[in-house]
Amino acid sequence: MTMFRALIHMLKIFIIFTICTLLFYIGLIWINQEYENYNRYHQPEGNAIKVNSPHKTNEQTFTIIDRLKVFFQLAE
Repeated sequence: MTMFRALIHMLKIFIIFTICTLLFYIGLIWINQEYENYNRYHQPEGNAIKVNSPHKTNEQTFTIIDRLKVFFQLAE
């Protein structure tokens, strides 16, 4: 009788594990389908500025060399 109860307990755990795994998989598929049609490259709206645009700050332009110097000075 004890072996039978252990087998039923293992079967319940296996079924719960399988259901949870399937729910997780279905959730991943759903999220993937949500973001598959998302247009990542649309034009920004409002006062957005391109990161690599030559934007003047306080009448001063920053070159790539200046940016690299700051990058290495901050050790990032």
